[in-house]
Parts: sequence; structure tokens; C-alpha cells
Amino acid sequence: MDYASFLAATDKGQIPPVVVLHGPEPLLLEDAVARVTRALFPDDADLSLSRESLDAREAGAEAIVTAALMLPWVLSRRLVVAKGVEALGAKQAEPLTAYLREPNPAAVLLLLANQPLAPSHWLVSAPAPTCVVPAPAPSGGQLVAWLRARARADGLELDDPAARLLVELCGDDLTQLRAEVEKAALAGGADNRRVGVEAVRAVVGEHRLRHIFDLTRALALADTGAALQLGESLLNAGEDPLAVLAMLAREMRAAWQAADGLRRGRREDAIARELRRPPAAAAALIERARALPPGAAPRLLARCWEAERRLKLGGAPRPELSLLIADLCAR
Repeated sequence: MDYASFLAATDKGQIPPVVVLHGPEPLLLEDAVARVTRALFPDDADLSLSRESLDAREAGAEAIVTAALMLPWVLSRRLVVAKGVEALGAKQAEPLTAYLREPNPAAVLLLLANQPLAPSHWLVSAPAPTCVVPAPAPSGGQLVAWLRARARADGLELDDPAARLLVELCGDDLTQLRAEVEKAALAGGADNRRVGVEAVRAVVGEHRLRHIFDLTRALALADTGAALQLGESLLNAGEDPLAVLAMLAREMRAAWQAADGLRRGRREDAIARELRRPPAAAAALIERARALPPGAAPRLLARCWEAERRLKLGGAPRPELSLLIADLCAR
């Protein structure tokens, strides 16, 4: 079952006795726990005896099973949430494996793994009635759709251009994106429920906005000096190096998309529509893609991934990003 189908079934009260949720985005896992909680218990319920949360790394498999076997005291069902289950090896988890074959029908056991599980993992091959639900981080157009849906769940109306602008400026960190939507709504007043482009601009800040757009333009024009200066300005303003890197990677993905469209003989207006950029920005990106040597676009995107790996291994952000920007402009 996929993540969206699981949430839809949960909202209808169709919750399996054991669910394995695995994926890298904490917010998606937290949202799933919240949806299950709302589906199982009334709003005014005292959850102190009906919901229990454990860390699998500290509690171990036996403690998880003990909690899941406990009968509900007040309400008709109990909810047990076990986090970090990816740390349990198959041998350690034998008591839990036995429970999965015959789960307590009066309990719902949510097993959360903070990373994607390999198909060979013992949890992925758990016997029925266990339901295994991957929760991959949304990307591309999915990210905009997810952000708008998440805003609706929070009682906010986020229009499509505003959502796209937020993704362009803030990257793919779901927690940050949700926080920026909330800030943009509050900027319109305590009772405001609508978020448009102007509210996003007000929250993000015109100065930062200008620097980001200027940097993307400098990359499109292969203006190394301007791009390096703008990248430095963003870091000096407190921008997260990984957020700058994510923006650079998005530009390279878009250049690859445009280059592929040109290679296949597609019309420029069709390519521009797919890029979902303002006309001038799309035209500049198409010209950049036209000037790229064959095979350069995927190579430059791979260079972004290499820079990300080096940063996450402890590389110095400023030198790494400066070298990356220079390489991207050099083509």
C-alpha cells in the first residue's frame, strides 16, 4: 500500500493491526501517526492510557510486544508507536516477528523506520496482516502538490504559484516548507487563511529573493564572477549551505530537462511550459541548455550530488560551494 492510500484508508477507519511505515522524512511519519490517532480516538479522549510511544533502540522488541499486548482500559483500542525499528536486527526482533503473525486485535502497532527499508529487510517481508507502507519524500511536481495538500490539512489555502515559489526558494525540506506556509499565513493577520505569492515574498524577504533569482540568472548566463559573489552573499546572510546546494541542483535538473527536450527536437514553447518558469527565465535556461556540450547536463547534476556528499561528510561549505559554482559556470 502506498502512503496516500494508507492515509485515505486511515481517515475511513480502516487501520490494520500492524503498520510498518518507512521513509527518510520525519514529518511524513509524524503526520501518519497524527492521522491514525485522530481516527482511533475522539478529540476529547484522555490518551495517557490509550497511546504509548517507545524507542525501539532503547526498549527492544520484547518491550514493544508487551505494550502491544496490553488490553485497552478506557477506549476500545490502544495505539502503540515504536520508533527507530530499522535498528532491530532479525535475531533481536524474534519476539516481534512472532507477534506480527498473531497481533492483538484490540491494538494498533505502528512501527516507524526513519529510512527506506531494503526489500530484503525482515520487516518488509513481514507476514499478513502486517501492512508495509513506504513514505518516500515527495519531489518535483509532487512536492508542490504535497505542500498544497498539507496546507489544506492545516486549514490554509495555498495557491499554486505561491507553492511553486516556496519550493523554488526553500528547497525540499518539508518541515521548513510547512513552517514558511504558516508564517506567510500569519503575515496576513491572525484570521487570514489564504497564502499567495505576495505573502510568500513578504515572508522570504525581498533581499534574499533577489539574490536567489540573480544567482539562477548568473548560472544561466555562465557568469562565474557574479555567481560566486551571489553565492557568497547568500551564505553571509545566513542561508543554509545545503539549501543553496539544493537550489543549484534544481537548476541543473532543469537544464538537463531543457537539453533533453532540445535533443528530441521539441518546440521551445513546449519545453518552456514544462519548465514552469516565467518566460524570460525559461528562455535563458533553454539558451544555457543549447550551449551545453552533449552529456554535460547529467555530468553537472552529478557534480552537485558529489558536492552534497562532501558537505555531509564534513567538507567546508564555502570552498565546496565556490568550487561547485565555478564548475557549473565553466560547463
